[in-house]
Amino acid sequence: MSRSSIGLFFCIAILWLPLSAQENLSKLKLIFVGDIMGHSTQIGSAAIEKDKLYDYTPCFQFVSPILEQYDLAIGNLELTLPGKPPYTGYPTFRSPDDLALALRSAGFDLLVTSNNHANDSGLTGVTNTIKTVQGYGFYQTGTFLDSANRAALYPMIVYKGNFKLAFLNYTYATNGIPTTKPAIVNVIDEKVIKADMDVAKQLKPDAIFVVLHWGDEYQLMENERQRQLAQKILSWGADVIIGSHPHVVQPIKQYQTVQEDGTTKNGLVVYSLGNFISGQTKTYTDIGLMVEVGLEKDLLTLQSHITGHQFMPVYRHIYRNEAGKSQYTTIPVSAFEGGEQPILKLSESTRTAMQNAANVIRKNLVRAGSVERKISSEELGTKEK
Repeated sequence: MSRSSIGLFFCIAILWLPLSAQENLSKLKLIFVGDIMGHSTQIGSAAIEKDKLYDYTPCFQFVSPILEQYDLAIGNLELTLPGKPPYTGYPTFRSPDDLALALRSAGFDLLVTSNNHANDSGLTGVTNTIKTVQGYGFYQTGTFLDSANRAALYPMIVYKGNFKLAFLNYTYATNGIPTTKPAIVNVIDEKVIKADMDVAKQLKPDAIFVVLHWGDEYQLMENERQRQLAQKILSWGADVIIGSHPHVVQPIKQYQTVQEDGTTKNGLVVYSLGNFISGQTKTYTDIGLMVEVGLEKDLLTLQSHITGHQFMPVYRHIYRNEAGKSQYTTIPVSAFEGGEQPILKLSESTRTAMQNAANVIRKNLVRAGSVERKISSEELGTKEK
């Protein structure tokens, strides 16, 4: 064999060498946030021209740079978008469509809409919320235009990179307001969830996420009903359960459950993310979480698994803007409690209140085995010059 032939042989051989184990792996990062509320004080704060034009972009200016770092950003939209005034807060949440636009601009990709306020503005509210959210390019699930719409689009499948993901969403109730036909609001019914989980598994996703509106309001620990339901859903094949409704943060826990085929599987349960933004003033309702969940997939074996999670406390801050008007905004706690502060200044009393509340939930989360991801001022792009 000539030298040129030998050289060609080795070049071909190198081209056929298998990829390294690291190169075989594909990774995905998701971020989940808590309740996106629309109290009357928030609506008034966002009003540029009452009943006509609203600007919610300042609400998310300090978290948008974080959301944009993730492959998928998911939130719980706990309000309705009826498409016309009157716009109202508690007890019937009716917010302007401009809020959805601000959430999309902030970096959100997926909104779940099954919660106890889903029927607050009747059939029009359910259908217009769906159409508005989808019209802005969001993935959306939990409520549906009719049974045919649910049959076609549920469980929701999202393709991202090399991953195929399934999302399911249910609420414990709708505050006694019945769902007007033909719309559908998913409610927690174990037989229905089990059937939906079976369909999800048949679709062979890389991971199944179940978002539940459940638990006791304002309680920092999950209840026994949550634990029992979580164990069942994990045993039916869910990889991650994300909770909302208590409006305060509850622990994040990892479980190993026996599946229906006798194998064991690790699962993650975030019992409650708390509020992301709201007008609530009860203790600990101004502190919520952003939670990062990592996925990894072997492109040769096509096996995937959850690689871990991290939490990031966020604080609902209210301040006076340059026009002297109250402004609601969500800020990452760790970026605002250090020595160098971003442009937005916090008073010492506000910073102390924020840190005290954050430290309470940090204690519960760390005790349960979770790790915090610290966010720097530089990541927000708002460091003082």
